[in-house]
Amino acid sequence: MTSNKKITKKELKKVFFRSIAYNSSFNYERQLNLGWAWSLMPVLRKLYSDSKKEMSKALKRHLEFNNITPFICTVLLSITTAMEEQNANSKDFDTDSINAVKVGLMGPLSAIGDSFFFGTLRVIAAGLGCSLALQGNIFGPILYLILFNIPNFAARYYLVFEGYKLGTSFLNKVEESGVMEKLFKGASILGLMVIGAMVATTMNVPLAITFNETSLLETINGIMPNLLSLLTTLFIFYLLKKDVKISKVLAGIILFGILGALIRIF
Repeated sequence: MTSNKKITKKELKKVFFRSIAYNSSFNYERQLNLGWAWSLMPVLRKLYSDSKKEMSKALKRHLEFNNITPFICTVLLSITTAMEEQNANSKDFDTDSINAVKVGLMGPLSAIGDSFFFGTLRVIAAGLGCSLALQGNIFGPILYLILFNIPNFAARYYLVFEGYKLGTSFLNKVEESGVMEKLFKGASILGLMVIGAMVATTMNVPLAITFNETSLLETINGIMPNLLSLLTTLFIFYLLKKDVKISKVLAGIILFGILGALIRIF
């Protein structure tokens, strides 16, 4: 990193606030490139305001294909910021390396962000929020928003500064520390526990079949509590693994429920 610093916390904070809208503009050709360029505009204006030619080149670079999970997009935005600053300070800088780094890191960073925020944190937050909502507690959806969004925005804000400070060495330092591996392992264990609890508490199969005034559902639950809920969940999971569309699965559940109610199975 060059010692000739042009980017300040002011520009990085603007990148953070603009990154909130990063995922709001999508096109099928280049996907999230418009949100990416919009987020970087404060940096590009600071670096290339005195040269329309360089500004035009920078915008073209950042209007190429772009797609990274929005939850940690600021780390790649700030790494890109550091590289753009190097380019502005050095005539010999290879601008092709900027897009090369972006393309190379989009996939790995998206895998990290999606697995933690979408695959783990959202499930935990939704499980806790839904548990309260099903009891008629208005705090349920509020709890979900709090548990999901505070870590989300905190990560974005922290990473925009750390990514810029460490530049392209950021991921190497994170990997060497081993912190992310421990975090994901613990979060995955907790997430699986919450998913298991959700199956038992939120999945309901109201079987109404009786034999000699003995409820079949109570008999099954006496053998193994919530067995039907577990089997139903596993069957739906099996259908999804077989690439059955979610819309068809939902339609099947609705139709089966209506039919079951009509013939009084449920």
